[in-house]
Amino acid sequence: MSLFSAALLVLRAVTSQDTPPIPIESALERFGEAEFACRRDGGKLWGRSLAGPLLFVDPGTRFVVASQPDGEGRLVEREGVFVGELPPALGPANTALEWAGVRWTMVMWGALGGDEHERARLLVHELFHRVQGELGFPAASPGNAHLDELEGRLWLRAELRALRAALSADGEARRAALADALSFRAARRAAFPPAAAGEEIALERNEGMAEYTGLALCGRSAAENAAFLAGRLEAFERRDSFVRSFAYETGPAFGLLLDDLRVGWRTELSAGRDLASLAADTLSLPPAKLAEDAEARLERYGGERLFQEEEARAERRAARLAELRARFVDGPVLRLPAVNGLDFSFDPNTVETLGELGNVYPELHVSDAWGVLEVSAGGALVTPDFSAVILPAPKEADGTRVVGDGWSLELAPGWVFAPTLRAGDHEIRRGP
Repeated sequence: MSLFSAALLVLRAVTSQDTPPIPIESALERFGEAEFACRRDGGKLWGRSLAGPLLFVDPGTRFVVASQPDGEGRLVEREGVFVGELPPALGPANTALEWAGVRWTMVMWGALGGDEHERARLLVHELFHRVQGELGFPAASPGNAHLDELEGRLWLRAELRALRAALSADGEARRAALADALSFRAARRAAFPPAAAGEEIALERNEGMAEYTGLALCGRSAAENAAFLAGRLEAFERRDSFVRSFAYETGPAFGLLLDDLRVGWRTELSAGRDLASLAADTLSLPPAKLAEDAEARLERYGGERLFQEEEARAERRAARLAELRARFVDGPVLRLPAVNGLDFSFDPNTVETLGELGNVYPELHVSDAWGVLEVSAGGALVTPDFSAVILPAPKEADGTRVVGDGWSLELAPGWVFAPTLRAGDHEIRRGP
């Protein structure tokens, strides 16, 4: 079928709907809100406007509404926007992507609830991802498995409490609480190999700066943003996993504090510095001595209770790790290799770690040359280098469709389901 014929079918489908899954008038309003948020500071934050092509998607129907035409004629114009359908190989997500000849910012329509400030925060966060490479912030998604260990969690929770105190104070009290946060961060990094610090820094430069940018341009005042984020930090600390989500909180917290304390810090960060070193320089704190009195500082933040809570969690976690190993390592599995690079969407707040084996994503959409995988329950293990996805062995396979406990795989032409040398294991590979 030609692209013109496909576009004509889409046009007939959407014009036959009295109420499309994404109301056109509402989509136009959201496009306007995004443009207004990007113009809010005249491009001063990062030296350029973040505005760009936007694509809203309804996950249930895959119906999309775009702010501009695509480059391949897949979308059709309707009432000032451009509509169509997201192809099966692309998972609906809040992300930046290349599709149909355009680099888009894609946002799931259902995520655009809340008030105007929250909508602007999300839209700008995702628009930042579209251009972050040009700003000196490469996309990265490291595992940060150390943040699931007792010491990693203990010192991170203490840091979150200190950052909350800093955001809620001013003057010398703010600087003192920020020094506490830096001390707890230094103690955490001293407890693990240097690579762990590198993973934290990479995720903060990626998701942390995107979230900071969303807050900075959402329309709240600096004081309102500080109060908002302080409340969010309190709720975040109660989550059971921090490995893929911590930077959404620590990144903007440090960013808002540095806005108050260090003019020009964003330029230094773009040039390769990290948030902690910039903050330590601002407070004239020698990095080598930051961790020395961390335990004494910890008592101001409920250190004994924190330790007891994390000890109890570590015991529960050991049992959970045994379950995950049985499902993804010891038992029979199916391995899906990365061929052209895994294109996947997920919820960063639900990721569990299996340490050096990778991270487990409870729900996941993945596509590659071999087809499209949908994981709705039970999870999938993604290796640390993103070279493979591992699933518990399937229950049935009919040649083009493979189904397991909580997941299904639609195979692309030329790919087959085949056994491997280990009894019970299978893999997907190119056919003969």
